This record gives sequence, C-alpha cells and structure tokens, in this order.
Amino acid sequence: MADTLAYLPFVLRGIYVTVALSVCSLLAATVLGLLGAWAKSSAFSVARRAAETYTTLVRGIPDLVLMLLLYYGGQAVVNRIGDVTGLWKRMDLDPFTVAVAAIGVIFGSYMTETFRGAYLSIPRGQGEAGKALGLSRWLLFRLVIWPQLVRYALPSFTNNWLSLMKTTALASVMGLEDIVNKANAAGRTTHQPFSFIFIVLLVYLALTALSDVGLGMLAKRLRASGRA
Repeated sequence: MADTLAYLPFVLRGIYVTVALSVCSLLAATVLGLLGAWAKSSAFSVARRAAETYTTLVRGIPDLVLMLLLYYGGQAVVNRIGDVTGLWKRMDLDPFTVAVAAIGVIFGSYMTETFRGAYLSIPRGQGEAGKALGLSRWLLFRLVIWPQLVRYALPSFTNNWLSLMKTTALASVMGLEDIVNKANAAGRTTHQPFSFIFIVLLVYLALTALSDVGLGMLAKRLRASGRA
C-alpha cells in the first residue's frame, strides 16, 4: 500500500498526456470525418470512391496494427527519405504525433459515417428553401445545415468520442508516457501491477463518465433549442 501511494503522483501525471492525446485525436478525426462525409456526398465519383476506400480499409484493420504500421512504417519511410536526400541522418518520430495521426485516421472513418448520416437526416426541402431565399452556400451551411448536422450527429459523435478515449490506451505500446505507460512502469518497479492498472481503470471510468454527462447536457440543450 505504501508503494502504491508513493508512486501514485507519478502515475497520475500521465492523465495530462492521455487527455491531450484524446482531444487532439478527436480534432483530427472530426476534420477527417467532415471531409469524408463531404466526399461521400460529392457529385464527383473520384471523391466518393476515395472516401469509400478510406472508410472500408481503415475499419477493416485492427486499431493496434494500424498504429504500429504508422509508427514503424513511418519511421522507416522518413529515415529512407533522409538517406536518399541527405537532408538528415536519422529522425525518430514523436510517439504523441504518430498516435494522434493514427487515432485520428481510425476514428475519422467512423466520424465520416456519423456526419454523413446526420447530413442525410436533414430534410432536403430546407436546403431548397434556403436557396430560394437567396442564401449563399456559406450562409446556407452556417445557418441551416450546420446547426442541424450537429444535433443529429451528437449521439453517434458521443459514442465515437468515448471509444476514442479508451483507444488512447493502446498508444502506450509506442512508448508514449501516458497513464497506462506510467502505471505499467510503476507496477514493474513495485511488483504490484494490479494496483496501478486498477487505478488506470478508475481514471478512464471517471473521464468517460464526465464526458458522457457533459455531452448529454449538450444534447439536451440542442434538442431544446431545436424545439424553440
């Protein structure tokens, strides 16, 4: 028990990395999801095929496998370019950056379907009415499409966010010093792995519970504003 309390501050310092990774990955996934939804709804067949290939391919690869492919494969590609061009000798990729890219790509495929489904839920007549009133494409999107897109997408967006947050635990295999990595290190040092992993469990439960409550309140607010 004394060892657990002594290493507790060390382990809890990893929360910052975990939360930062979750938020940055969510931003990347949201951007990719919006682009993917636009591409799937595009009149251009090339864009539709590219988005379909992206979502199908990424959802068919295990998350951990894709992370490791990007980490080790990216490392090899970057160093190969350095060898060929002579611009650098050796470059080690930052695990945090690779993790953000990998998780963003993974959940961008799910966000694509989230935003596409939300867009298809918006009555088509509202867009036509906006055009009839002379609204520009930007104003039509900002005043008519976007508010409803957020409201329809939020339930699925919340599920994706909760899953994304839990997926960040996989980034510890790349050496990222998140809470899982620090808990494993403390467990090996004290020979009490269960105690520290249980602490990680409690932290993730707290983070997901807070997120669920916060996003649930936002959903209620959006539903209320939609009825007004």
